Amino acid sequence: MTVHFDQRSGGTAARPGTRTRPPGPPPSPQDGEPVRPLARRLWHGRPEDPRWARPALLALLLATAVLYLYDLSASGYANSFYSAAVQAGSQSWKAFFFGSLDAANAITVDKPPAALWPMALSVRLFGLGSWAILAPEALMGVATVAVVYAAVRRRFSPAAGLIAGAVLALTPVAALMFRFNNPDAMLALLMAVACWAVIRALEDGRTKWLLWAGAAIGFAFLAKTLQAFLILPPLALVYGFCAPVPVRKRIGQLAAGLAAIVVSGGWWVAIVELWPASSRPYIGGSQNNSFLNLTFGYNGLGRLNGDETGSVGGGGGGNGGGAWGETGWGRLFGSSLGGQISWLIPAALILLVAGLVATGRARRASATRGAFLVWGGALLTTMLVFSYMRGIFHEYYTVALAPYLAPLIGMGATLLWERRHKVWASLTLATAMTATAAWGYVLLNRSSDYLPWLKWLVLAGGLTAALGLVFAGRLGRWPALAAAGLGLVAALAGPAAYTLTTVNEGHTGSIVTAGPSVAGGRGGPGGGGGPGGGGFPGRGQNQRNGNGNTQGQQGNGFPGRGGFPGQNPQGQGQNQPNGDGGRTGGMGGMRGGGVGGLLNGASVSSEAKKLLETDADRYTWAAAAIGAQNAASYQLSTGDPVMAVGGFNGTDPSPTLAQFKQYVADGKIHYFIASGGMGGGMGGGSDGTSSRITSWVEATFKKVTVGSSTFYDLTQKASG
Repeated sequence: MTVHFDQRSGGTAARPGTRTRPPGPPPSPQDGEPVRPLARRLWHGRPEDPRWARPALLALLLATAVLYLYDLSASGYANSFYSAAVQAGSQSWKAFFFGSLDAANAITVDKPPAALWPMALSVRLFGLGSWAILAPEALMGVATVAVVYAAVRRRFSPAAGLIAGAVLALTPVAALMFRFNNPDAMLALLMAVACWAVIRALEDGRTKWLLWAGAAIGFAFLAKTLQAFLILPPLALVYGFCAPVPVRKRIGQLAAGLAAIVVSGGWWVAIVELWPASSRPYIGGSQNNSFLNLTFGYNGLGRLNGDETGSVGGGGGGNGGGAWGETGWGRLFGSSLGGQISWLIPAALILLVAGLVATGRARRASATRGAFLVWGGALLTTMLVFSYMRGIFHEYYTVALAPYLAPLIGMGATLLWERRHKVWASLTLATAMTATAAWGYVLLNRSSDYLPWLKWLVLAGGLTAALGLVFAGRLGRWPALAAAGLGLVAALAGPAAYTLTTVNEGHTGSIVTAGPSVAGGRGGPGGGGGPGGGGFPGRGQNQRNGNGNTQGQQGNGFPGRGGFPGQNPQGQGQNQPNGDGGRTGGMGGMRGGGVGGLLNGASVSSEAKKLLETDADRYTWAAAAIGAQNAASYQLSTGDPVMAVGGFNGTDPSPTLAQFKQYVADGKIHYFIASGGMGGGMGGGSDGTSSRITSWVEATFKKVTVGSSTFYDLTQKASG
């Protein structure tokens, strides 16, 4: 069946001789009409779909699963900070509920725990290892592709849904984060679900869809706090204007959706705030042991204005540069961020405008126009915040844009394709294709040694396709389809190559990026240094050697990332194999007090592991270390709780010196792990807590050296 769109109604119309259905969502079976068995419906799809639609969707989902699950163990424990919390949650239900970094519940991660829960349950079922931790993230990626397909296909066509799903699956930063254990994977899935539910509500005005949208946004808050609320304004405005119900009912429905957000996200917050602080872990990232302080401070306004108490660095202002990059509209297209997400942003913006023009004469409640407004509003709002936020900002944050960008490509391209006989539509398609080809060339040219032939293929193929699209309305069906197919290949070739490079190598530590290193990018040649100077750790393609460890090297085929200044010869540090052959990340080029040690943890030798495991069951914590990444490395290696003094950055005022002294006096901590300088400066804490603990330990207890690592035995006083 071929479906065509009616510009005036915003619905669908068909040419003579084709099967048609009324505008709106697919029809339900009529009374007395037999319902097809579930297996048949899963394979054949909806009755009005062409025969190829459902097999094509299943193939897309299968290909996405293979792509995202491929060699997951290459990343070892990925971000050890979150993996340690997952390990703790698999050992203690209390740690599971609060998101504690260790099973003894000293301190939590600096986020709510919802994103940890699927991984912790997986580890409880299958044991600790890369696959158990990362497979739930990959499956969230597959689910996000399915949700985007479903949302686009309902109002448009199976082809539109397939294009949107493929664009999302092949977005480099999506391939990165759906194979990593940061909270962004769950956030992206739930934001896609929220948009899908609002679009469903725009179709029939039923309140239940807004309740589902609110529930998704509320639960997303429990994954990454206030970032979940970025799309609330556009979603509320679109529904308030476009919903097919009276104004009074719209207001009531929006209030109900807000209530769903409060219930879905607020139940956990209420429990934590009411729970006696003395019997729960310290809230990591806060300065007063309050989740509300964490939410509105370090994870809230501090991210916008750069005033982040306890952070490792501030933000940039205006169009100037700062520790987290330049701000302004060009930020998302710059050297560090461009290759992560921006490949199709120019086309998405062009197609968004075209879609709104095409539905300009539609009725107020046109769900077709509403779909463009929902996805476009979410994209523009998030782009605006990301472009100008002055606080902590990492490249991988841009994965939040992918579920909004992909539908605009699928919807806009197919809508204009159906109108290709009109000059303005064919010219707009050609313009979007030209912009995509030109921008793809620019992005690929930023890494001159990376597949140097590809940029010319993208440029030539894209411009040829654009020329064909100009005349698509006058060409025969097959020449027009050939031009469209060539354009799709040219548009996706660049991001697909970056995606294949991304899945072909492991990623560890707190700051990860997709694709190859680029000139001017953070960590690449000419890149700016991070807080503390010296540049961020280089990232090498990790490849197993004979004893299960890894070493950085330049890859073959789709190149990996070779070493750069600030990177040690072993890629990200000599990595220790975990139980299933994966690797835990080393510290990279900057050890000790530098950002490398703070963000990428430590390498744990077998001798150090044996030392901490000795009599560990006699203590609440086998050891304590400044900063969460260092503590996480030892905890993951030994399987025993390790206290992260000062939380992630070593700057949280927990435990206090008095509390730490009491823990030691009570025989609860065996060793203190020397931090190599992290006890001061960044790790000093707002009141110097970590620094004072370090000084007291060094002056009081016996030093034990194992290989290149230094420990202090808290059960033995220093001699003399």
